Amino acid sequence: MTEPLDFAAPDLATRVESLPPGAVDRLPFGAVRLDAAGRVLVYSQAEARLSGYGDRPAVGLDFFAEIAPCMDQPGFRGRLAAGLASGRVQAHFTWIGDFADRERMLEVRLQGIPGGGCWIFLRRED
Repeated sequence: MTEPLDFAAPDLATRVESLPPGAVDRLPFGAVRLDAAGRVLVYSQAEARLSGYGDRPAVGLDFFAEIAPCMDQPGFRGRLAAGLASGRVQAHFTWIGDFADRERMLEVRLQGIPGGGCWIFLRRED
């Protein structure tokens, strides 16, 4: 049996990349993988459920324009863009606003991946 992934692990993206197929959907927090252009490559079932996004299509969509326009702000997208431009995506911050609840507080981790793009990890308090 494998040890559960720690949301605060400095190498969380690397660990998630090495998970077997389907395991990302069972994480206790949301996980979204974007390519360098901001298109969704992975949108975990956990994120769909926890955010209230549901079973709408997500893969292939522009994350900020078509899924989470409320996060298309300097404090979120700006941090990601700056990290991608520098070649080092690594941020940890809180964000107010979720798909189904604009007042909900989220803990957010952005981590880059080799070859461009990044993972967005989102944890919500119950």
